[in-house]
Amino acid sequence: MRYDLVIFDNDGVLVDSEPLSNTVLAGYLTELGHPTSYEESIRDYMGSAMHRIHELVMERTGQRLPEDFDDVFHSRVFAAFERELKPVPGAREVLQKLAADGVPYCVGSSGSHERIRVGHRATGLDRWFPAGRVFSSQDVGRGKPAPDLFLYAAREMGVAPERCVVVEDSPLGVQAAVAAGMDVYGFTAMTSAEKLTEAGATALFADMAELLELLG
Repeated sequence: MRYDLVIFDNDGVLVDSEPLSNTVLAGYLTELGHPTSYEESIRDYMGSAMHRIHELVMERTGQRLPEDFDDVFHSRVFAAFERELKPVPGAREVLQKLAADGVPYCVGSSGSHERIRVGHRATGLDRWFPAGRVFSSQDVGRGKPAPDLFLYAAREMGVAPERCVVVEDSPLGVQAAVAAGMDVYGFTAMTSAEKLTEAGATALFADMAELLELLG
């Protein structure tokens, strides 16, 4: 193992939540008078914190989203998680291997702590992530592509940034890892290899078995 800490993005890397989440988001924005397709939601918001949604809508339309936007969106997403959410195939095996080998790992997610916990409970991944291994953009105020979240996670875990590797599936997340001075492995399940490479990914993988090989 060449790294002292593996930092996982959550949505799309550990839990297969991006299709559910972006379907809900596109539908809700459209309902509010901001027509958004599923593909546009993936393109513009995948991997980002909630503040980015507010900022882009304001920038494009000059209109603010409703004050209860986050609460309504999350209630709809959590309901979908409880009904349909699954772990990403192979994620359990990767976590099991890291734990067995004594390799430190954690989550660094743009999602809220509640969103992370709901997803982990629904998929059974909560056993792998006690409280000290879960970090959210809520902890730092600025989400990806800012490096703050990954730097915070590394600091809390007691590891220097250059000894960390981030596992990401969005260009915004890859950019954040690069800005933090960390290597980053890009997961191509939902994002093209080209986009992740352009964002600065150190290496790419298409399934979790390949990730284990990359991690050594």
